[in-house]
Amino acid sequence: MKKEIIESGRTVSEAVERGALKLGLTVDQITYEVICEPKKGFLGFGEVPAQVKIIYTPAPVQSAKTFLETIIKNMDIVASVEIGEDEDGPKIELVGEDAGALIGHHGETLDQLQYLVNLAANRGEEDRDEKYTKISLDIDGYRAKRNETLRALARRMANRVLKYKRNVTLEPMSAYERRIIHSEVQKIEGVTTNSIGSDLNRRVVISLEGKKRTY
Repeated sequence: MKKEIIESGRTVSEAVERGALKLGLTVDQITYEVICEPKKGFLGFGEVPAQVKIIYTPAPVQSAKTFLETIIKNMDIVASVEIGEDEDGPKIELVGEDAGALIGHHGETLDQLQYLVNLAANRGEEDRDEKYTKISLDIDGYRAKRNETLRALARRMANRVLKYKRNVTLEPMSAYERRIIHSEVQKIEGVTTNSIGSDLNRRVVISLEGKKRTY
């Protein structure tokens, strides 16, 4: 969230440094506007201090981190919030024994929390004049484990289709998880996939090749 304070000092530089210190930041983390230039008095009279407006707009990932820290604190969850990067961009991971409570069934709670994290990260983006920042959220490496589970499921069900010549319909999944299934099945000759249903009930069907595939 954007923060603004008014600070004064004998010089503009002093006012800026004092304002940054008051916010717990360094000078290079803030911007400022000069409200009043300092004026020297005469014989100690009429002196006017510099006055500046200190402006701090946190980076999206920092806003997301602050949001998550507030969430876990309010829920009495003991976990740390770690910022990193992956091939798609900024990544935040919750680490701690209690953090697993926020994963939910097949990551549903995690996905919803990730959505809220991105809303928090990009709130006020017009103030930064920057494009939307997408942040991925994970909890104790859950996503990597879940992805491998889905790939193994796709291979196993594809082999079943090849063996018994019958379609296999999987349980409802998110668009992200369906893409993993589609991608893995594409590597196996003789089978194909399509999606059926709508909204939360959309699921993948694995069938012998020749069926129409949709997403």
